[in-house]
Amino acid sequence: METKDVLKNLREKCGLTQEELAQRVLVTRQAVSRWETGETQPNTDTLMLLSKEFNVSVNTLLGSPRPLICQCCGMPLSEDSVISREKDGSFNEDYCQWCYADGNYTYSDMDNLIDVCIPHMVKEGFTEEQARAFMKEQLPKLDYWKRYEELSDNGEFEQFKQQLIKEINELHIEGMPKVKKLNALVGSYVNLEYPLPSGMSAKFLNDDTTYLGNQLENEFGGDRCFGVLANMDFILICTYEADGKNPELVLYKKR
Repeated sequence: METKDVLKNLREKCGLTQEELAQRVLVTRQAVSRWETGETQPNTDTLMLLSKEFNVSVNTLLGSPRPLICQCCGMPLSEDSVISREKDGSFNEDYCQWCYADGNYTYSDMDNLIDVCIPHMVKEGFTEEQARAFMKEQLPKLDYWKRYEELSDNGEFEQFKQQLIKEINELHIEGMPKVKKLNALVGSYVNLEYPLPSGMSAKFLNDDTTYLGNQLENEFGGDRCFGVLANMDFILICTYEADGKNPELVLYKKR
């Protein structure tokens, strides 16, 4: 789909007239009209405003002219829902939500990233050995790892993760083993709905936010796992059955 068609479809989907859209992105109605006929295209600054207005990536606005891949893990960014965001909510089209979250790079150790990716690749038909060899070969070619010294935060985010791990382990949740690492988890994948004493149910996370967390087997066995989620503001501990069924909230603690 061409840019002119994308813009027209998005405008109409939002119920905006050309005049209303023009006011929101600081151009004339005639400019919007020319975009939608294909006579001209928005400039870079206006594309950023349109991206924010419609909550879609610039690549989507341009009709997806180039395939995007995460420059940290190599994952195809085929949908806007997996593209990372900055702290202000704008898209960062160089990374997936798992590798870059709210202005922070979440991986400082290539081997740790590979360990996280391997189980997903095995599900796609790789052997563990093939997956590891492939990642070892491909990751150094990606921009983040080529420019690691320039882009990294000198271990500050890793120190934050270690502090979180310490706080979680000091909670001494019965049956839950010690947390050894926390991975980036997108809210929409872990935002379970918990039953409340009132009979109501509630979700505590934002689908578009990336959190740190892990899944842990119960030390006493059984078919329920522990789920751990945290960020700068809170720690959440829950249990659930396979595929997140029948979740129960164990602890929600503000930091």
